Amino acid sequence: MVKIYTTTYCPYCKMAKEYFTKKNVAFEEYNVENDEKALEEMVRKSGQMGVPVIEINGTIIIGFDREAIDEALEANK
Repeated sequence: MVKIYTTTYCPYCKMAKEYFTKKNVAFEEYNVENDEKALEEMVRKSGQMGVPVIEINGTIIIGFDREAIDEALEANK
């Protein structure tokens, strides 16, 4: 299960979503600009206010970090 917490104008969020799409990885997107519950969940899980915050089967990744994303996806196959 992949979740990505985003905002509308975040270029790294867009890059992360495109990366998942390119790798055929399904994900759920939560736009924290207009979803206060998702914002609270993101901050509770990550301690961060910045986006993207990516959760891959419980592993939290801050920012668009390809290496960390690939490691988390590989570990959860």
